[in-house]
Amino acid sequence: MIFSETPLRGVFMVDPQPQRDDRGFFARTWCAREFAAQGLSTQFVQCSVSFNDAAGTLRGLHYQSSPHAEAKLVRCTRGAIYDVVVDLRPHSPTLSRWFAVELTARDLRMLYLPPGCAHGFLTLADDSEVSYQMSQAYQPCASRGVRWNDPALGIRWPRSVRVISDRDATLPLLDEACAAEAAGRSHALEAPR
Repeated sequence: MIFSETPLRGVFMVDPQPQRDDRGFFARTWCAREFAAQGLSTQFVQCSVSFNDAAGTLRGLHYQSSPHAEAKLVRCTRGAIYDVVVDLRPHSPTLSRWFAVELTARDLRMLYLPPGCAHGFLTLADDSEVSYQMSQAYQPCASRGVRWNDPALGIRWPRSVRVISDRDATLPLLDEACAAEAAGRSHALEAPR
């Protein structure tokens, strides 16, 4: 696997290296030894899949608060998505900055997010499926989010949003979420991701 740094400290693109022959190819998408050599989490305790019927479906921006903050390894296994990560780590030099990349089933690329980052995506094709590996089990009491179209973030989404849950459409703005966390108030989300 090839690990490439992104502009956000601790966020990596991970590219499998397919071995091709006349049958097709074989590629490793996870290796604890290779992730550990990069200083990345090697303990994934939960895997999930998200299927999305229509292009223009937005999910996010979600994260879990400490002490349940989670690292994620995200891969598009069908279709295509515009995948976004927002740095919410209080002492990070890239706090409140975002990074986005197109992930497709054909390119096999993955995005690794360290704990303390919010994640979301917009589907670019109908019938898109996304696979996640997480370092922490889902904890409803720690489930948080920030609004996808917060002007303070200025995320440039590549197409219009056609489908979004009521919950995701009304997530708090970044400033509101940060103030609530600092004050110890919960903006816990009540529905699964």
